[in-house]
Amino acid sequence: MAEQSITILSAGKALETPRMSGRPNDALWVSRDALGEATGWSLKPEGLCRGAACTIVSERDREACVEGDAVWASELWRRLGRPVLHDDARRTWVLGEAPDDRNAQLASLRAPDFTLPDLEGRLHSLSDHRGKKVLLYTWASW
Repeated sequence: MAEQSITILSAGKALETPRMSGRPNDALWVSRDALGEATGWSLKPEGLCRGAACTIVSERDREACVEGDAVWASELWRRLGRPVLHDDARRTWVLGEAPDDRNAQLASLRAPDFTLPDLEGRLHSLSDHRGKKVLLYTWASW
């Protein structure tokens, strides 16, 4: 039987990684490396860190959510007050940003950068137009 993969959506990117064997399918268990690659946050002795910024992870949370190289990412994320979503099959997981991070982004009134193709396939980034007025027009079939 082929090893089942899962997709983690976080920090504006998607990571496809193998499901950790020997772990329940209703929980997101990943390697420390996969957690870092998917979210930009790495688990260190001082806590969950991204660059120089660290969020303290209590000893109790670390004991419950970390076993060697395996991290119970969905539970750790919840314990840190961050949103977690998954599809019914638990093959796609979303690890969201903390409310304070989202609120700071909203308060800045600065749109996050993104890159999308035009109808001819040329890529355009919002950051290419900083300082100019930009009209974003979107459409969806649903």
